[in-house]
Amino acid sequence: MLRTLVLLICTAALPAAAQDYPTKPIRIIVGYAAGGGNDLIVRVMAPRMSEGLGQPVIIENKPGAQAIIATEYAAKAPADGYTILMGPTGPMTMNPATYAKLPYDPVRDFVPIATIGQFPLLVVVGARFPGRSVKDLIDYAKKNPGKSNYGSSAAAFQIATELFKQKTGTAFVHIPYKSSGESVQAVVAGQVTMTICDPPPASGPLRGGTARALAITANERHHWWPDVPTLKENGVDVEVWLWTAFFAPAKTPPAIVARLQKETARVVRLPDVKEGLAKLGVDPVGGSSEELGSRLARDLAKWSAVAKAANIRNE
Repeated sequence: MLRTLVLLICTAALPAAAQDYPTKPIRIIVGYAAGGGNDLIVRVMAPRMSEGLGQPVIIENKPGAQAIIATEYAAKAPADGYTILMGPTGPMTMNPATYAKLPYDPVRDFVPIATIGQFPLLVVVGARFPGRSVKDLIDYAKKNPGKSNYGSSAAAFQIATELFKQKTGTAFVHIPYKSSGESVQAVVAGQVTMTICDPPPASGPLRGGTARALAITANERHHWWPDVPTLKENGVDVEVWLWTAFFAPAKTPPAIVARLQKETARVVRLPDVKEGLAKLGVDPVGGSSEELGSRLARDLAKWSAVAKAANIRNE
């Protein structure tokens, strides 16, 4: 009886806007160009979220500066649930680990809603690379320090590779590219030795035989790539999962956050959404706001330590 009374009082105390939410279109801010991986993921989600929320869900792309522009914009948006951020691992955990100063704080300026999905990375070399295994790659790097390099397009891939370097005692030199697709093409062309990247850009070259996947960063063999061994199988203690999630500006009413969390968790379980995410190489997650908050804290600590050890600091 007392618990029911408390719930009634709390509900009555909520602003009318929170009780009626949503009453107008919701914008999802994406820090990448249309057609990129994260943009495609949110476009799988948005139509079904719109059905469940009863309002249009509009995707607004604000690419540039490693998603810093979009993340700052979302952080400063009104905390009313009508502007939410699609926040991947990069801007939420890798940027804070590598940039000396950011115009946002992922913990202070946001409240976690829910994780959309997660995916491991692939260690990729060109078809002309003389080795066939991770051991061959490590041996090559140690014997040819002046010729060993890697391509990456974002902090997430750079830090993952720096962790690989730390664990293997190698000295691959970083060569920056504008996209992971360009990194893969550089590997295919023999311009760089290897890349650690997200699966979608590598899928075509791998199927076409112009590139080889030596390992995956999952903790066990993955259902997308059952023939690709894990790094741990190769004696390298590295596990990397990237994720993407929804965040709301800090001080968004808890009732609105709960509504968005419930809708995200519902949508990622829908068969057509799961199929759409699978085509992009993404495992659906869902989960609670608290689970996402814990994951954010763990990854911030993990990647900050890796970046510090590798002396990665962007201005």
